[in-house]
Amino acid sequence: MSVQLENDFTCSVCHDICRESVVLSCAHSFCKGCLKTWWNDKPVHECPVCKEVNSQPRPLYNLALKNLCETFLLERNRTARSDDFCSLHAEKFKLFCLDHQQPVCVVCLYSRTHTGHRFRPIVEAARDHRVLLQVFLKPLQEKLKLFEQAKENCDQTADHIKVQTQHTEKQIKEQFKKLHQFLQEEEEARITALREEEEQKSEEMKEKIEALSREISALSETVRVTEEELRAEDVSFLQKYKAAVKRVQQRLLMDDPQLVSGALIDEAKHLGNLNFNIWNKMKEVVCYSPVILDPNTAHPELILSEDLTSVRRGERQKLPENPDRIDRVIAVLGSEGFDSGTHSWDVEVGDNMLWFLGVAAKPLKRFEPRIWIISLCRGEYLAISPTELVSLSVKEKLQKIRVHLDWNQRQLSMSDCDTDEHIHTFTDICTEKLFPCISSGHKFPIKIVPEVNKSDDEKRDEENDKHQDDQVENDNNEDNDVNNQSHDDDN
Repeated sequence: MSVQLENDFTCSVCHDICRESVVLSCAHSFCKGCLKTWWNDKPVHECPVCKEVNSQPRPLYNLALKNLCETFLLERNRTARSDDFCSLHAEKFKLFCLDHQQPVCVVCLYSRTHTGHRFRPIVEAARDHRVLLQVFLKPLQEKLKLFEQAKENCDQTADHIKVQTQHTEKQIKEQFKKLHQFLQEEEEARITALREEEEQKSEEMKEKIEALSREISALSETVRVTEEELRAEDVSFLQKYKAAVKRVQQRLLMDDPQLVSGALIDEAKHLGNLNFNIWNKMKEVVCYSPVILDPNTAHPELILSEDLTSVRRGERQKLPENPDRIDRVIAVLGSEGFDSGTHSWDVEVGDNMLWFLGVAAKPLKRFEPRIWIISLCRGEYLAISPTELVSLSVKEKLQKIRVHLDWNQRQLSMSDCDTDEHIHTFTDICTEKLFPCISSGHKFPIKIVPEVNKSDDEKRDEENDKHQDDQVENDNNEDNDVNNQSHDDDN
């Protein structure tokens, strides 16, 4: 009934209880102020509900509705202040029903609704339930902190994404600028060569044309003089005949004009395999790194180079947390993992006096059994894996180390690039995907050595050598099989 009354007493314009109610000729009532606002700047005063034009020059006050609305507001305010009283018995709440989990009055205590229920005084129940709610609230507060921390990290991640995008875009533009510059220089060099050939051959052709012009002029003059002598009188003709024949015969002894070989522009030289030749030359100025470091896995105290091939120790950076970032071990992983085949890469440690390198499986935490490395720590070289910790005997200080991973054979070997001496081999690597792993403890950078671009002949020679080695190994295996078979036959 209270809800129905509230609907009846509600102004259709402001949707609140009517104040200073006025009634229109259509019997609809509204707040006086609301109706005045509704009719502002409207030529026709119509009802906001039924749109009927009001026939009265001025709306009349609805005194009955006004009194009812005021009474309703007073009653509603009184009821709002009576939350401490029972709505059934108009008695103050003094007890708390533990079974229904609600306040009750002393009359409710003896009602059928609460027969056999347990009760506590309001004060005790409130105290106990406050303690209980605080117990429930504590993990919720902790969860709220986790969500706030997660949101803060997401905000940092969003900002870092923008920084990464700007930095990466800048690097891309710089790399393409270098490539554009290289191509522009190549274009200018080849056009210059074309222009030089054009100038050279045009000059040669000009000299040839001038020589031919002189010979044509001389021949034309001889022909003209001879034709004049042919038209002379007989005596004059015969007197000059001998000289004329000699002059004509001399001209006949001249070499015939020859077409010049190689006079045209050598288009094949300039255009043949142009793209391939430029690409082949470009390989001499660019390099390939077999391992690219992943900045999203780098410990916050590690600083990577712009090309992501070297790393050094520096001040701790404020970076967003992500599941792949290594925070407990000062290390960085390669961007590409290996789960088959053989892979090799060279690492230049230089003068760094605290480092380790090798492979690791994700996730990488503080020296759990998922890392296979050699390290230099306090002047001692160590081999560290889940199953061993070995001190290594190294004759000379290591400067450049070759890492060779044979994933199929479960082996990881290290050797000195300068002396080609073997350092250590791990034979217990796991069957998971393995990532190159590097750590630098000093400001001196540790760098992945780029592969040298080899010519096609060198690559072909290496393939032939490998093929010969494989053939020799197969022959040895066949000989061993034959010997074993002969031994079995003798037995």
